[in-house]
Amino acid sequence: MSSLPRRLARGDPAFEVTMKANPTLFTGPGAPLALTSAALFGASTPMAKGLLGAGVSPWLLAGLLYLGSGIGLAVLQLVRRAGRARPSEAVLARADWGWMALVALTGGVAGPLLLMFGLAVTPASSASLLLNLEGLATMAIAWVVFRENVDRRLLIGAAAILGGAMLLAWQGAAAPVGWGAALIGGACLAWGIDNNLTRKISASDPTQIAMVKGLAAGAVNLLIALALGARLPAPVLTVAAGGVGFLGYGVSLVLFVLALRFLGAARTGAYFSTAPFVGALLAMLLFGEPATWRLFLAAALMAVGVWLHLAERHDHEHVHEPMEHEHAHVHDAHHQHVHGPGDPPGEPHVHRHRHGRLAHAHAHYPDLHHRHGHAS
Repeated sequence: MSSLPRRLARGDPAFEVTMKANPTLFTGPGAPLALTSAALFGASTPMAKGLLGAGVSPWLLAGLLYLGSGIGLAVLQLVRRAGRARPSEAVLARADWGWMALVALTGGVAGPLLLMFGLAVTPASSASLLLNLEGLATMAIAWVVFRENVDRRLLIGAAAILGGAMLLAWQGAAAPVGWGAALIGGACLAWGIDNNLTRKISASDPTQIAMVKGLAAGAVNLLIALALGARLPAPVLTVAAGGVGFLGYGVSLVLFVLALRFLGAARTGAYFSTAPFVGALLAMLLFGEPATWRLFLAAALMAVGVWLHLAERHDHEHVHEPMEHEHAHVHDAHHQHVHGPGDPPGEPHVHRHRHGRLAHAHAHYPDLHHRHGHAS
């Protein structure tokens, strides 16, 4: 395989072969990963509600959920490494730890702190509605700050998904919320920043990213809760909270990071906004909550929004500028490089590699290798 990638375009036999060998370049697993992440997180909401009803304090529960995700993923990481002769993902590099610290600070500490203070002075109905601002914040930051591409179809799809989420959360007229609304809005902004910063390190091991965030955020929130007088609940409730956190926060975040690789922050955030529907549906099944017209209308709006995103086809001539990074990959059209004597055999594999300049055209998302500008 040549060490200097040549120009590939549609119709070139080499281009067609590589595209057929790697069909994820056209559609990719990003949407299923993001939707599964949303489903796990959405399912954790009624589970957490049940734990709160059993007497666990909100702040202590936040710490247990995050800590459960971090500990569970740490065990999973140890088991995975013990069973593999070589790494399947790139570990966080020294340059990534600054971003990782910001992710833990904004999403794991600032977000929950602002939310707890906001909840203390905000009606529940208003708080549920305001929490849907996270998806909007994620998409707005991705489009405005990081210049991810967006067209009319995606805007309409995102509006439909968010509209369904907000309709689902609306419980009727709410009292004025004042500073509480500002604090909850600040929490959503912190999580939106967190989601976009996580995109910067999404090439690294997603399990390691979620593990570090869970352990850091869990320890901070748990210590604060205990310092304020909270007491650990019964062992069975503690274990239950940890289990909910492992699936709803830990595994969900791993899938979210993987989705970021393929879709970018804006599209992943849009898919993730379907989480409230999953939570409402599960609450209806588990707790006998009534099926309302809002649920069905919200489902219809979200279905339209998801379909508009799934039907997207972004295809144009684009240029990949030279870059060097490390992540799990196969030798597709975007990875035409030779291996040195120390590089791993087999595919997929992980090693630091350099991309030469490459110009071609195919359908793509703003993934790891397509974070380029667009002409206005």
